[in-house]
Amino acid sequence: MTEGATRYLYLARHGQALPDESGLTETGRRQAVLLGERLREVPISVVHHGPLARASQTASLIAGQLDGAPLRRSEVAGDYVPYMPDKDELPEETAGYLLRFLDWVTEEDREEGAALAAQALERFTGPAEGPAGEERHELVVTHNFLVGWLVRAALDAPKWRWLGLNHGNAALTVIRYTPGRLPALLSWNDSGHIPAGLRTL
Repeated sequence: MTEGATRYLYLARHGQALPDESGLTETGRRQAVLLGERLREVPISVVHHGPLARASQTASLIAGQLDGAPLRRSEVAGDYVPYMPDKDELPEETAGYLLRFLDWVTEEDREEGAALAAQALERFTGPAEGPAGEERHELVVTHNFLVGWLVRAALDAPKWRWLGLNHGNAALTVIRYTPGRLPALLSWNDSGHIPAGLRTL
């Protein structure tokens, strides 16, 4: 029997960023507060966040609505390309478009992203440490690419399939990891806490 506690992984993309990505817009700040209010009744034990301003500001605003969950800055929760596919991995009808979308990725980006993506799977997924039958609730405030990568992994989809999984700003995705069971995608890109006029991608 697989040991460990059940992990509930809450994934959130940062709030709407300023054009220069130096921080959040007023809409982005409001989105983050609304997400924090939604999570107020969830026993979040820790808020991991990427190092860039738009993620760290979002995490801080969310944490301000929670009951003492500590903030933890993590390079692993940053903004990077988790996997760079080769043309022959991709569907013929979309390969050209997807590779053009990624044509800015350098070899250094590719290597660094792959290493960080592997660390993200190790750090954030699977059952948590703790006695069987207990639950852990963790929030990761990150970027679109990493949300797509972790969802792809939960569904055991091909590595390239993080592409096309587009997450709204401050929307919420939840994955459950129970010992001895397959990961369960409980919700995807849920923006029900954000009024329609404040929803952005």
